[in-house]
Order: sequence, then structure tokens, then C-alpha cells
Amino acid sequence: MFDKILIANRGEIAVRVIKTCRRLGIKTVVVYSDADAGSMAVEMADEAVHIGGSPASESYLVMDKIVAAVKQTGAQAVHPGFGFLSENAEFAKRLEREKIAFIGPNPRAIEAMGDKISSKKLAAAAGVSTVPGHMGLIENTQEALKISKEIGYPVMIKASAGGGGKGIRIAFSDRDVEEGYPAVKAEAAASFGDDRIFIEKFILEPRHVEIQVMGDKHGGCVYLFERECSIQRRNQKVLEEAPSPLLDEATRKKMGEQAVALSRAVDYDSAGTVEFVASGKDKSFYFLEMNTRLQVEHPVTEMITGVDLVEQMIRSAAGEKLALSQDTLKINGWAIESRVYAEDPYRNFLPSIGRLKRFKPPAEGALEGGTVRIDSGVREGDEISMFYDPMIAKLVTHGPTRDVALDTQAKALDRFQIAGIQDNIPFCAAVMDEPRFRSGDITTAYIKDEFPEGFAGTLPTASQNVMLIAASAYVQCVISRRAAQTTGRLAPLDFQRQDWVAILGDVYHPVTAMLGDGEATLTIDGVTHTLVTRWQPGQHLIEGVLDGQPFAVKFEDRTEGFLMQHRGVRLRILVCRPDVAEMHRRLPEKEKPDLSKMIISPMPGLVVSVDVGMGQEVQEGEPVCIVEAMKMQNIIRAETSGTVKLINVGAGDSVAADQIMVEFD
Repeated sequence: MFDKILIANRGEIAVRVIKTCRRLGIKTVVVYSDADAGSMAVEMADEAVHIGGSPASESYLVMDKIVAAVKQTGAQAVHPGFGFLSENAEFAKRLEREKIAFIGPNPRAIEAMGDKISSKKLAAAAGVSTVPGHMGLIENTQEALKISKEIGYPVMIKASAGGGGKGIRIAFSDRDVEEGYPAVKAEAAASFGDDRIFIEKFILEPRHVEIQVMGDKHGGCVYLFERECSIQRRNQKVLEEAPSPLLDEATRKKMGEQAVALSRAVDYDSAGTVEFVASGKDKSFYFLEMNTRLQVEHPVTEMITGVDLVEQMIRSAAGEKLALSQDTLKINGWAIESRVYAEDPYRNFLPSIGRLKRFKPPAEGALEGGTVRIDSGVREGDEISMFYDPMIAKLVTHGPTRDVALDTQAKALDRFQIAGIQDNIPFCAAVMDEPRFRSGDITTAYIKDEFPEGFAGTLPTASQNVMLIAASAYVQCVISRRAAQTTGRLAPLDFQRQDWVAILGDVYHPVTAMLGDGEATLTIDGVTHTLVTRWQPGQHLIEGVLDGQPFAVKFEDRTEGFLMQHRGVRLRILVCRPDVAEMHRRLPEKEKPDLSKMIISPMPGLVVSVDVGMGQEVQEGEPVCIVEAMKMQNIIRAETSGTVKLINVGAGDSVAADQIMVEFD
């Protein structure tokens, strides 16, 4: 076994590997860029080596710097995590030449399976069903158009070296190909240093089901069942679960055996994932690709099997025989994972960067019938940078059944507090309550189907309205009582009773509160409710029991009232005295500013190009600018027709969210 391992990665996966190494008694080294100098991984590792500037091209992607760090620290092996150099065959070969162990598959397997075109040919030769497509590389847009028409729309334009949802576009028309092909090529070059592109048929109503495999250097290989990863946005996974609600035992066995057969064909000797597109109608499935690394979503497999995949990778790389056998591997319960991203779900999931002013995940361990696990590489006060992907944490829950795992996930999301940047927790929480998702009848088009206009939150149920009013009224009561006691003013004799009005939009709810120590009797719209809580001023999560039912509500103080949040519901509630409420009724409504003649950056990022000129006539829907954030290029289109009056930015400029880039006459 190794004495010291270098982790050639950052963020939550670096922290994840460190945790397993600590348990195994192995010392760790992390490399870090300028942006990660104060990171959690650097703090946790036994040693840390600075390897360059913040862009990955100056640090995490530079093989020479990684190898130099290994030699400097005396590490015997490198764990690449995921992304960066994890599926780079040249890196694995370089380590092999340097006699440094690579904690991943052998270079031949990476070469064969890491390239999506060659892997499809291998799969076809092995008798594995594959998706129709063009197996050769595409040289230019005209060739891409010709091939797309031959295959038949819709098609998927995909980077050969792609992964993590980057370098992919779905094209439904010639125009989509004309715009998508150059965008994918640019993303592929920027993210992977490899701009080779191929095209395949995009299967309508597909489900994304993947098989986890684990091999050793002695010919051993097993599959650790499947993961359902159909909940995707822009081809980036958002929610994953294991097992899949789709598969029966026969299909699971067939899919798993195919994955193992394909792995054996390339002498696969580490953790890997064979991805399939499966039909929800007849359970037929087609090989998509093999990821020759640890997957982001590996925790759900670990939760249902009890197997530490990082440990198995380390043991395999050290030459140990696989201690797992197919007949002893069993599925225990159900696991769900939410990827908590730094993005704004209310603004079409655009990236959000900045400092984590608050980061309080739910406690790990038991939660109301299930179990909670947090995988994260950040702490309160850390910065979410524009240089890397937007994932903040992975929230994983496990239960004896899918329903319990989902309920636990929803309750854990209710308790996950983040401030300083936007996050997608409200969206993930809303999905947990959505009937179609609860039924398991999902496809990779789920988000597009269920949220066609984007995410604007969900409407509160009657019980949620009561919960949010009760929580906000209780908070207002406690704050008011404390203010009266600390300013020297004498509270009235009947201070325990307080009359309020809770204002939600244009609806006014009378509230009478009788406050005790950690409890309250609240009469809302004439109905009496009992609330018990340990909430204290300064906390932004109020947990307790309302009418016998446990609840958790997040809130923020605002200039006027509270911003209350539960699942996908976000409400601004003003709790005030009845006389103030009456004055509020008579206030005139504020007019919204007219932004129709402005092109505004929807996110902070870097301007890649400005595609219009002064005085140019622009039609609605035409591209105006391209802004890159977190390695993704975003085309900003005109929302109305007009003539360009002013251009405020140029290629290479940094822009903030809501910054005016172009103005029309």
C-alpha cells in the first residue's frame, strides 16, 4: 500500500480523497492554483504545493507541474479525481514512464474508452448496442450540416474528449447546427484542449442510466449496479439516484454484464462508468460512452452498496486483487444526490460567483428516517470562482425506500443555508415534491418538460402559507420583544399578546400571537395554531413543530419584511402592526423600469465576443454577445428588434451581473 498520495485536483473531490486516505493511514499532498491557496483541501492535506495561476491551463492541466510536485514531495501515486487530467491518456503514460502509480485505469484503457468515437467502435465490435451516428470526426460547419441531415434531426453535437456536460449541443434544425458546431468546438478546445467533434442521433424521451464498474490488475471486474442520471440541464446532471426506478432485475443484470464485458475487452483495472441511454417504454438501451474515472455522482453507489470506491481505486492501483465479488454485492435501500450549484434558478440557472457569506449544510447522519451525507470542498467565507465549475456541494440522502430517500433529501434541502451567492437549492427542493419526479416517470427532457418557461418558484400550498406566516410572525414577535427589553422602554403588561398583520403580496392576514418560552399560540385568519421552536435571533433557519408536524424554513431579513423559503416556495412577508398595515394598503404601486432597449449581462463573466456594431439593425432573437462563465459559453440574444445606439463592452472585458452591455435606439 502507498505511504503518500498526491491529489491532482481541487474542491470537493480533493477533500473526498483525503478523507479515505486518512482512514487508510495514507499521507496526502494536494496541488493548488492561486485561486485555491486558502482552500479547504489545502488546509486538510498533509502537504500542499502551489502549481500556478488560477486558470486550469496554468495549473491543474500542466503535467510537468504535477509530476514535479510528485517528485518534490516523494508521493508514490497520483489520484486525478474527475475532470482536468483524469481521462488524459498522455498523463497516465507520463506517470508510467516516471514510475509513479496512477490511481485510475491503465493508459491503453483510457485511450480506447476515453475517446467517444473509438469506444463506440469497440462497443459495436463487442456486440453492444450503440446509438446511430457518424463515427468519424467532423471538420467544419458545412460537413456538420450534411451529416446532421443524413442522420436526421434531432442530433447531438458532441466533443470527442468532452465530459461534465461541457462540449455538447442538441440541434433540432440547420440553424442549431450552424450556431452549435462552432460553440461546441470552442468549448472543447477551452475545456479539454481537444476540439474534435462528432455527431450522433439524439433519442427522444431518453433516460440516462449508467453502470458503475470496478476492476483490478488481475483480470477481476464487477459491476456495482446502476445510477439514474436523467435529471439534467444543458446536459449537466443535477440530480442522481441509485438504483434506477426504471430497471427490473433482468435488465439490470443484462446492462451490468455488458458493462463488464466491455471493461474486460480493454483490461479495465479501476473505477469506471459505462453510460447508456435507455428507453422508458421498453427498457431497451444503447451504449453512449465510458468515463474512465471516478464519477461526480459516485456517492449514491457507495450509499447503496457500502463500498468506498476511492479505497477500491487505491487498492487496485497498488496491485491488490479485488476483494469484491458479483454474487456478494447487493443493493441496500435507495440513495438520492442533489448537486448544489452556484447558479441562479430564477434567472435561467445562470452562474453566480462571489463569497460564501453563509454556508451551513444540514448535519450529517440520521434525519427523520433517513441518512444525510455531505460532500463539499468549501467553507463559510470561501470564494466561488469564475475559473472552475459551479458546484458547491453534493447533498446525498439514503433511506430504505425511494420515498424515504426523497423525503429525507427534501428535509435536508430545507435545512441547507447558503448566502452571498445564488444557489439552485430552491429548484432541487421543488423537484422533490413534483408528482412526476416522485413517480419515477422521468426522461432527460424532464426539466425542459416540467419547467418550459424556466424556474420561477412554486406556488405555496395552503399549509405552506400557514407555515410561512407562522414562522415570520414568531420571528417578528421575538425581535419586537427583545427590542422593547433592550432599549429601556417598558413593555405593556399584556406584552405576551401581540396583534399583527402578515402581508403577502396584496393579501392581508390578521395574526394574534401569544408568546411563551420557545413556543407560541398563533391565530392566523381566525384559526389557532401551536408552534414550538428553539429559534434565536441571529439564526436564519427556523426549525420546529407546527401543529404536531416538524418543519424547517429558511429566511432572510429584508428592508421591508422577511424573505421566507420552503422547498420551491419563496415569499416576501411583511409582518407589521395593524395601523401600519392600513397605511401600507394606501401606498401607490412602484413602476418597474423599462429595460427593453438594453442588453444586460445576466451573469458575471468574460465577454468572448460582441457580434454587433454601432448603428446596426438587430432583429429579435439575433445573437448580440457571447459571455463565458465557469467554462460555459452563453449566447446573449436581442429580446427586441432595434438599432444599436451604444456598445459598452468589448471582447476580453469582464462584466458583472446586470451590467448594461449594449443599448438600442
